[in-house]
Amino acid sequence: MSGFIAVHTGAGNCVDETKYQRVIKEACVRATDILKNGGSAMDACEAAIMRLENCGNTNAGFGSNLCWDGYVQCDASIMNGNNLHFGACTNVTTVKNPIQLARVICEGQERMLSMERIPPMVMAGQGAERYAEEMGCAMIEPSALISSKAKFSYNHYKSKVAKLTKSSSPSAEGAVTPDTSSALDTVGAVCVDSTGNSAAGCSSGGLLLKVPGRVGQAATYGAGCWATDTDAASVATCTTGNGEYLMKTFLAKEICTDLFTTECAVTSLHKTFKTKFLESPFLPAHQDLYGGALSVIYYPKNGGGEVLWSHTTKSFCVGYMSTQQKMPKFVYSPLPTYSLPGKSSVVNGHNFHLRI
Repeated sequence: MSGFIAVHTGAGNCVDETKYQRVIKEACVRATDILKNGGSAMDACEAAIMRLENCGNTNAGFGSNLCWDGYVQCDASIMNGNNLHFGACTNVTTVKNPIQLARVICEGQERMLSMERIPPMVMAGQGAERYAEEMGCAMIEPSALISSKAKFSYNHYKSKVAKLTKSSSPSAEGAVTPDTSSALDTVGAVCVDSTGNSAAGCSSGGLLLKVPGRVGQAATYGAGCWATDTDAASVATCTTGNGEYLMKTFLAKEICTDLFTTECAVTSLHKTFKTKFLESPFLPAHQDLYGGALSVIYYPKNGGGEVLWSHTTKSFCVGYMSTQQKMPKFVYSPLPTYSLPGKSSVVNGHNFHLRI
């Protein structure tokens, strides 16, 4: 059995990539073990993201950023390139691994509910949590998702707001803007299995000090992840960055659509980021636009493929591994020194080949 997995811990300004290097490699190894044993791309993608959610250093699951009210609210989504089903959850606080719930919701798309009711594609809040418990997902107390690191960041910025505004209302949030470029954001994974099927997923705790109830791109169709398979190629991508901007541009879907119609994947990704993100008419022209994406394109007829990563942030930590590799590859991708964060992008990648 063969397959390929790639994961990331978010686009931002990573000052110490070593604490992400280990968990990225562990996620890749866990996923490839599943692929070697005949598991699907969906199985491997979910398992890789669960590892990232559990580590405590990423902004997903345990260790997520805290909302204005001091609690964690998580988003996650996953898409199956084989049948184009998508599942997502948002604003969940008692689900240990939001990606697990997203997978359950995605799988539920395969069958109608009683009395021919259409199954939900996105579930939110307490309703999603009750559904997760009914379906056997691992549940947890809300406080157990809060790490000491996230609590420290929350107290630091909340105290700044209090000093400047002497107010405790959410409207005071604009008075102090946390340095979102310095914190890693949404985690994600893209995968291809031995049958050529692809999957993409992402998970996030959202913005630091976000207004409770806010929905990010990690739970939004077309923005957080996308996967599509045809006889000629399988394409999958997951995004990270300023969620509102990724949602306004449907960046995940746009990336995959463009990759299908190009002869050079690197050139395509450069063009997509430039014309459909940095120069998008839907986004503010005079603000820094932070975003990143991890993508894979695979050609099942010859077993060849490319993994690509792109970002407008100062750095991006990614990792990848095929079932033919003995060890996973970790990549710390910096923005060139001559480029301005939020104003320009960098694209890089690597070829791989699977036994068919």
